[in-house]
Amino acid sequence: MFVDMNSFFASCEQQMNYYLRGRPVGVCVYTGENGCVIAPSIEAKQRGVKTGMRLREAMQLCPELVPLESRPERYREFHIRIMEVLRRYAEEVIPKSIDEAVMDLRTYKLVYPDLIVLARQIKKDIREQVGEWLRCSIGIAPNAFLAKLGTELQKPDGLVMITPENIDQVLAGLSLTDLPGIGERMAQRLRKGGIHTPLELRHASPYHLRRVCQSIVGLHWHYRLNFAEVDIMDHPYKTMQAMRQISAAQRQRIQSLHDLLVALCMTLERRMVSQKVCCREVAVQFTYTYTRQWHQVIRLPKPVQEGTWLLQAIRQRMEHFVRTHHCEPLINDQLTAMGVSVSDFVPEELVPLSLFEEPLRRQNLLRAVYDIKDRFGPDKLIKAVELSDVQPMKDAIGFGSVKDLHARKT
Repeated sequence: MFVDMNSFFASCEQQMNYYLRGRPVGVCVYTGENGCVIAPSIEAKQRGVKTGMRLREAMQLCPELVPLESRPERYREFHIRIMEVLRRYAEEVIPKSIDEAVMDLRTYKLVYPDLIVLARQIKKDIREQVGEWLRCSIGIAPNAFLAKLGTELQKPDGLVMITPENIDQVLAGLSLTDLPGIGERMAQRLRKGGIHTPLELRHASPYHLRRVCQSIVGLHWHYRLNFAEVDIMDHPYKTMQAMRQISAAQRQRIQSLHDLLVALCMTLERRMVSQKVCCREVAVQFTYTYTRQWHQVIRLPKPVQEGTWLLQAIRQRMEHFVRTHHCEPLINDQLTAMGVSVSDFVPEELVPLSLFEEPLRRQNLLRAVYDIKDRFGPDKLIKAVELSDVQPMKDAIGFGSVKDLHARKT
């Protein structure tokens, strides 16, 4: 069973503010005219407002739109409460994102003989125990992928069951890009291999799909559409990312851009401390107004967890690049986006010890710092490198992994 909350951020705002109910709402990280709508309400979507649309364009399309700055902590709290509802019905509840979760009910066949009845009860519980304005679409199927597909077929407040008996009928009305995970590039590759519809994809041989996709991904598509499970596992992190778009106003103060780079590194530090891992590789990417990018992958000499070490490695690479190419500073008033990611993780307990350093003491200190932040607030204890006249990066939340959130709560 896949549970997908409808227009989640906007619905949380409408739940908390009676005045917003029934009105078109657009949740944005920033509410300037160049701000981006990250979550339109159901009413806003009905008027043509889409996720990713610039606020200026959205207001032209829907003049009555109410723009709101996002409140990440509010959405996290609602997420936790929704997960508590789901876990009353099954132990295996895997949050797939801030607004989605999959329930593995394969061992509950005798407990819940009618899953449609269960789904309606879950909808009722969410409305009564979490928020009357919150709606969700639920998909039921033999595997997580098809259950996810079911949530896409009816929105808002949908309920769809996909079975071996009706799957061909369901797929017959869809295009390749209607399947979650298939974008236009993958669709083109499939068409070149003679597969033009989801039905043809389902009935193609696994060997042909592997040749067409040129990887095991082809086999996975065969498994998904033929009821095998390949998506329900809760995979560990392969990479952690922190990135921000930069507005024209933010670009005017170069020091703010340097502070933003610090904030991104500290965000990754917090995530690694939460997951008890160190990284051996850091990547940085800057995007500029003239559509060019600066991208570097830095292999670290030893596993790193502290954000200040990430920052030092990035700054050294920036300085080397400027000296070598005799170019202007890489952090300048043409930056439109900045991102930092870390990968190749090592559990902190497996980091080699050193005769001249004390990594265990540093790890314990970092953990104590973030325990204090979680208990008393993120601004109660900060590093000197984070000191700034203004907050360079406000709290934001995406629709991706929520592993950090559940690690803090458990």
